[in-house]
Amino acid sequence: MKHISDQSKIRSIILDRVLLCTASLFLILILGCTSSDNEAFPESQGWVSLFNGKDLTGWGFKIEGAKDIWSVKDGVIDCEPNLKMEGDKNIWSSKELKDFTLHAEWRLKRTEGIYNTPTVLPDGSYLLDAVGEKVTTPSPGADSGIYLRGSSKAQLNIWTWPIGSGEVYGYRNNQKDPLIRAGVTPKVNADNPVGEWNTFHVTLKGDRLTVDLNGKRVLDNAQLPGIPESGPIVLQHHGGYDSVKQEWNGASSLVQFRNIYVKEL
Repeated sequence: MKHISDQSKIRSIILDRVLLCTASLFLILILGCTSSDNEAFPESQGWVSLFNGKDLTGWGFKIEGAKDIWSVKDGVIDCEPNLKMEGDKNIWSSKELKDFTLHAEWRLKRTEGIYNTPTVLPDGSYLLDAVGEKVTTPSPGADSGIYLRGSSKAQLNIWTWPIGSGEVYGYRNNQKDPLIRAGVTPKVNADNPVGEWNTFHVTLKGDRLTVDLNGKRVLDNAQLPGIPESGPIVLQHHGGYDSVKQEWNGASSLVQFRNIYVKEL
């Protein structure tokens, strides 16, 4: 009888501990869900918010009409591109940065049109067929990016290519230096499915760039020779809707951004 009584006590102790752990985990999840984004990026540690979640204060445009493309919807920066407008349709931060760490969340709302997507190899070159032409796969697409220090060459691509987002297109297409080309080519496709949110964590120091996408290292200390010493963060407009043809470009910036924070180094 004593043996059975001891077993009951052990079961009771184990059950109490399981319940305590479950309650603690639930409390952690509740606190995590109710914590504000500002708490994750405290000003005391040097973080500065570039987007207030309400309007486009702190951002500007090169042409007046771009205001019709970019807006704030449900607390996020929303891009609804238009092909008919001429000029620079990107949105530029008023804050200029030198060396910094950037946290930015983004998602592609949907894909439209058809884009002949090339296959990028691990060294940054393109897969070619027997006659030296790029091997492409027609598929619906979407395309945007983030310019670092205001340089279109130093653009972190956001798109649906199999190579994955986070590559630096302007430098990858520098065929003269294979080391630079390979360095700015993602080591892994870490993108979440279209429609889901993704997180860039970017560090740029001097001409060296490291990029984590959704917690995975896609670029590691890649070199960007000749990048400007300082400049703004730029969210890219690309492609858009052709109202004459009544069709979308397959590389349109059907994109949203939120929770954009920087910390100067």
